[in-house]
Amino acid sequence: MKLSFRWYGQDDKVTLEQIRQIPGMEAIVTAVYDVPVGEVWSRESIGKLKELTEQAGLKFEVIESVPVHEDIKLGKPSRDQYIENYCENIRRLAEAGIRCICYNFMPVFDWTRTQLDHPLPDGSTSLVYYQEQVEQVDPLKSDSDLTLPGWDASYSREELRDVVAQYQSLTEEDLWANLKYFLEGIIPVAAECGVNMAIHQDDPCWSIFGLPRIITDEQNLDCFLKLVDDPHNGLTLCCGSLGCSAKNDVAKLAAKYAEMGRIHFVHLRNVQILPNGFEERAHLSSCGSLDMYAIVKALVENGFDGYVRPDHGRMIWGETGRAGYGLYDRALGAAYINGLFEAAEKECASHK
Repeated sequence: MKLSFRWYGQDDKVTLEQIRQIPGMEAIVTAVYDVPVGEVWSRESIGKLKELTEQAGLKFEVIESVPVHEDIKLGKPSRDQYIENYCENIRRLAEAGIRCICYNFMPVFDWTRTQLDHPLPDGSTSLVYYQEQVEQVDPLKSDSDLTLPGWDASYSREELRDVVAQYQSLTEEDLWANLKYFLEGIIPVAAECGVNMAIHQDDPCWSIFGLPRIITDEQNLDCFLKLVDDPHNGLTLCCGSLGCSAKNDVAKLAAKYAEMGRIHFVHLRNVQILPNGFEERAHLSSCGSLDMYAIVKALVENGFDGYVRPDHGRMIWGETGRAGYGLYDRALGAAYINGLFEAAEKECASHK
């Protein structure tokens, strides 16, 4: 595997110099953040990220993410121009050495949590999702509290209401059709450029506010991979997004899709499943509901050799900064991931 670390650019409180000191760290996962969704990224912006990354002794090979414009998801006539812009971004990123692009197809809301600083018993804080708190929010009501974490702050209250209303007339079948249209436009370009497209699962992996969500479980992942059956059309296996639902056996999914050669990127994190939602926990298996070693072993046994990153971390040791993306706990997660992979690789080698 190729160990990587997400970095939010020069405004990130976590520096490249700090990241490069994590043992085994190979690559940076980043993006261009100052361009509106759907527009083409400049070669200058891409080149600057590459230059900074490589000056720090790290590889510039993974982008997370190139966002998909809502008009594509909604199937509007304007989608063709946005898909062409997306293809141009793939070409420009490939020119700069990018080999993997992570993206999602979630309507309106990206990842959703109800609190970013929930105190855990050990004194750390983490991201959590409690269903009763979500149910107190209705984006279509004028007096609703539109402040759930993960929402796109670029929308005004009226704009958010409008785009949600548009999606509520969209069925899951419509969203599948729009996803297929998008993939048929971009995957040939990605294949030509040698770039692996890696879709991220919906987070959390169930419907919110009645909006369709389709990248959620094994059945739907199977459907997704068949839409355009090309090895460049693959997955970002996000253990936390899938693992927050007890119906998803993440180790089983890791084995299945790694054997197929369709996992290009892995987000490793642990969650504690609760009756009313979930809490993000430390990466260690015993801290949550997921068997992290079983997941890593499944990847190794089935030939996975792609990119891995420690996903959301707690805030520990008094650190402040971007929720889920501090240095300390993600560095601990990276060290743990190194150990899991070393153990799994040696165990597999001993059985050959």
